[in-house]
Amino acid sequence: MTEPIHRTVVPLPKAYLLLNHGPVTLVSSAADGRQNVMAASWSMPLDFDPPKVAVVIDKATLTRELIEASGEFVLNIPTRAIADQVLAAGSASGREGDKFARFGIAAEKALHVKAPLIAGCVGWLECKVIPEPRNQQTYDLFLAEVLAAWADPAVFTDGRWHFADDGQRTIHYRAGGNFFATGEAFSV
Repeated sequence: MTEPIHRTVVPLPKAYLLLNHGPVTLVSSAADGRQNVMAASWSMPLDFDPPKVAVVIDKATLTRELIEASGEFVLNIPTRAIADQVLAAGSASGREGDKFARFGIAAEKALHVKAPLIAGCVGWLECKVIPEPRNQQTYDLFLAEVLAAWADPAVFTDGRWHFADDGQRTIHYRAGGNFFATGEAFSV
């Protein structure tokens, strides 16, 4: 059994701060008794109030099928410590079996959506799809309203990321199994 996810509420008008530095995300989804997780580098905040996000999800994925069935998903913000699970989740198809069991990905229930919150992450955005059929079919682009936002208070407080532990840094995918971790913050 894994420890419960330690998280604190991020006020919805500040939810964009979880994504605006461009980290890779894990998109979790659930519908009809099935769940899945995939990696997505193409996600971004769109608006403040109500908060909205955009994410690209290919037509061929099980995640897409589950999101279209449920109309919801979670954007989970993973860390360097679980980069191996991020790569595995992004490299395998959920149609080939349960990625959670196969790759040891722990999760717990979200508050507003059926899609799970992924353990080992430091940010979570529970999202409801804003139907835009043309964008979805033509560009694989999903827009969603953020219903709840959470962050690990060990690394995110007062609207700012602060990484004392390198393993808890958010990550950015470069391609070919290569990542880089979010660097040191500075002010001007």
